[in-house]
Amino acid sequence: QVQLVESGGGLVQAGGSLRLSCAASGNIFSNNRMGWYRQAPGKERELVAIITSGGSTNYADSVKGRFTISRDSGKNTVYLQMSSLKPEDTAVYYCNCRNVRAGYNVDYWGQGTQVTISS
Repeated sequence: QVQLVESGGGLVQAGGSLRLSCAASGNIFSNNRMGWYRQAPGKERELVAIITSGGSTNYADSVKGRFTISRDSGKNTVYLQMSSLKPEDTAVYYCNCRNVRAGYNVDYWGQGTQVTISS
């Protein structure tokens, strides 16, 4: 099992910044992928950004150039620095950890943290 604890959400005005953190503990594979997803009211959960244990990153087109994902592998912590925030970024943000094994991946989720951007 993997436990994920998120922090850093809140209310901020459009154009502002927020930094989300996610601390992971438990049985984390050396080959893993961590990331952030979000879900706005009435919408499906969508990928925001991911980072592999090797440091490769991938971003949703809607956040490229505004959000930066990083990780501190020694602390099993992943961060999401969000800048130039827009009202459409309002959502519950979920931390994800995927343990990667050939032919068998297991996903773990945090409880979510609310991010609200006012116009």
